[in-house]
Amino acid sequence: MATVAVDIADETQRMDAVLRAQRASFTAAMPESLAVRTDRIDRAIAMLVDHAEDFAKAVSEDFGHRSRDQTLMTDILPSVSALKHAKKHMASWAKGEKRKPTFPLGLLGAKAEVVYQPKGVVGVVAPWNFPVGMVFVPMAGILAAGNRAMIKPSEFTENVSALMARLVADYFDESEMAVFTGGPEVGIAFSKLAFDHLIFTGATSVGRHIMRAAADNLVPVTLELGGKSPTFIGRSADKALAGQRVAMGKLMNAGQICLAPDYLLVAADQEEEVIESVSKGAASLYPTLLANDDYTSVVNTRNYDRLQGYLADARDKGAEVIEVNPGQEDFASSNGHKMPLHIVRNPTDDMKVMQEEIFGPVLPVKTYKTIDDAIDYVNAHDRPLGLYYFGQNKSEEERVLTRTISGGVTVNDVLFHNAMEDLPFGGIGPSGMGNYHGIDGFRTFSHARAVYRQPKLDVAGLAGFKPPYGKATAKTLAKELKK
Repeated sequence: MATVAVDIADETQRMDAVLRAQRASFTAAMPESLAVRTDRIDRAIAMLVDHAEDFAKAVSEDFGHRSRDQTLMTDILPSVSALKHAKKHMASWAKGEKRKPTFPLGLLGAKAEVVYQPKGVVGVVAPWNFPVGMVFVPMAGILAAGNRAMIKPSEFTENVSALMARLVADYFDESEMAVFTGGPEVGIAFSKLAFDHLIFTGATSVGRHIMRAAADNLVPVTLELGGKSPTFIGRSADKALAGQRVAMGKLMNAGQICLAPDYLLVAADQEEEVIESVSKGAASLYPTLLANDDYTSVVNTRNYDRLQGYLADARDKGAEVIEVNPGQEDFASSNGHKMPLHIVRNPTDDMKVMQEEIFGPVLPVKTYKTIDDAIDYVNAHDRPLGLYYFGQNKSEEERVLTRTISGGVTVNDVLFHNAMEDLPFGGIGPSGMGNYHGIDGFRTFSHARAVYRQPKLDVAGLAGFKPPYGKATAKTLAKELKK
């Protein structure tokens, strides 16, 4: 244990030193030009494109198996797209915004504007489920805003973390961007650093610890958490289409997505039809699973056992569990962590599948008599990161969207609002705080600085703002203090 303590102490000292170096370099370089920001974005893009295959191999090694194509589509492509989008638009994002001075100061020559400045050094704590994308998608806003970055990737994806540390050091000076690998102790020390901003993506339970650690240094935080994203299947929904799209969202990355449809809300008289449509959708996407390169493994034994525990708990408490195994494969004798979709019927709130974010290929199906019953159920629980509605009834859609609150919404599909670079991505309450993507990311990682320029006229005197108070003061007060 003594050796570990020394290692942690050494790593903490190194992180402190890099933070000081990055902040000193940032201060010396102010103002950070758009040309420098563009160069950093170009290098980040080059790193991802040059080593896309290396990242795909590393991710698959960490997961036990993950599709090369999926990693390219869900980690590399979104990162490159976000960086390119930021590069294209950051000049317009960085322009100051003129604001109107309070009347009549504008008429007297006063001017007001908001100037967007980089914050300085941004800490990034990334999760294991999308270990590249959850670093470099927010990195687009971080770099476009003119910041430096320190990264703590997940210890659960050791190969990706080691590769990222090596490549970032090849493409960036340590004063611009640096990666720190290691276990929870390193993560705890990292989250206690006095960053100018900290973004964390991961579990709500860990997010609470991150926020407490950041509070000691009053570090502003963006928390991208998760929770139980509900999926409303309206009576007017195209069931076959909804089934396939739900299956795609639930089985992508084996359900290990913070925005995965966590549970379905289905009209009681349509439950059988919806379950059948999801099962058929899963079979069409993945006719087999064990030897299917397209289908991802559960990341490790701990998470596999957790999911199996959820299913056992649901069965013990009276739920019906339907295994969707299109190829009738023998998962029990396989030595990996691949897991087929399990649909849980008749779930109750005392079951773990309805209490905790599932983060795997398990799909509870709750029934409702009226759409208002379903809305009331969602509103009685924590506000989710995502919310999904399938249906062609516009008034019902409007009712669901206006009477619920969530981080984001996709209508007649799942996940896709997150793929829109011009839409803010973020949660609310236990599902997170703050946004990134596009201009929203740029502003999250920028300081909106108010700048006011006073004219030569004695404005304070004319308005009666300065002593000795007299007629001008009384006139201003009489004018402004009216109902």
